[in-house]
Amino acid sequence: MRNALITGAAARLGRAIARDLHRDHRVIIHYRNSADAARELADELNGIRPDSAAALQSDLGAVADCEKLAREATDLWGGIQVLINNASAFYPTPIGEANENAWDELIGSNLKAPFFLSQALAPSLSENGGCIVNMADIHAERPMPGHTIYCAAKAGLVMLTKSLALELAPAVRVNAVAPGAILWPEQEEVDTETQRAIVERIPLARTGTETDIARTVRFLVGDPSYINGQVIAVDGGRSLNI
Repeated sequence: MRNALITGAAARLGRAIARDLHRDHRVIIHYRNSADAARELADELNGIRPDSAAALQSDLGAVADCEKLAREATDLWGGIQVLINNASAFYPTPIGEANENAWDELIGSNLKAPFFLSQALAPSLSENGGCIVNMADIHAERPMPGHTIYCAAKAGLVMLTKSLALELAPAVRVNAVAPGAILWPEQEEVDTETQRAIVERIPLARTGTETDIARTVRFLVGDPSYINGQVIAVDGGRSLNI
């Protein structure tokens, strides 16, 4: 059975991905602050299959944090074969109001941590034909007003995906998933009218679900052995109509 590390897995999309991959993987639930939620999820999954889930904490703010998490994860069950870089900060940074702390947090969580965690886990991933799936965003290519730093970070993550796919081949496949309107942001209040306007611009005329993302990640993790360096948009066609 393969071992998967999912960052930011205590809630929302990360939790859905962890539950889906747990069907045939051991899963490591990384969390930053959500200790109770992470441990509850680990207990839930261990109740289904003993010794199949664990929770590990890391801020992932520094290279040392990434390297420490990689060591702890590989030591747990003897290696990591699947890395899902899902942890992500998200909030607006309007021009004239953005500061260096916002830059460091948004670039750090969305680009710096995925790179250094991938680098730290590359030896383990390479041993067993492993794979990396990065959580990108449709706004990596089409910017979202007021979110310049976030969009730049996700654009960097898309290029990181392609670069790692080249650098780590043929031992490791690297792909990304770019969600559209799946879950409304927790950090921002999105009023009903704004939600309605967004949905109206989605060709499939509805928002997606956490399951849509988890199934796509599972597909990429499964055995699409000739898919590498790709970004799959899961957005109901919204990126066609932004």
